[in-house]
Amino acid sequence: MKNKVKGFTLIEMCLVIAIIAILVLLIVPNITQQKQKAEQKIEEAFQTTLQTQLELQDKSITNLLDLELSPSQKEKAKDYEVVNGLVKKRVKGQS
Repeated sequence: MKNKVKGFTLIEMCLVIAIIAILVLLIVPNITQQKQKAEQKIEEAFQTTLQTQLELQDKSITNLLDLELSPSQKEKAKDYEVVNGLVKKRVKGQS
């Protein structure tokens, strides 16, 4: 009676491991590059959004400055200033 065991040989197992290793070596750098590209696109989108907001804010401030203000409005306007593109209330004691 021959006792024939069915299974994989050592060479077959090594071959499968080598193929998996090669696939991993090909895939991992691509995933890393795609992640870096995605992060770069996110940064570009953020910068574009920020620039658009600043441009819109500048236009709205310009439009406000173009309006003719009544004397009482001019007095109230003295309480505000533009700092880094933002309209902020002046701190008392500053000119």
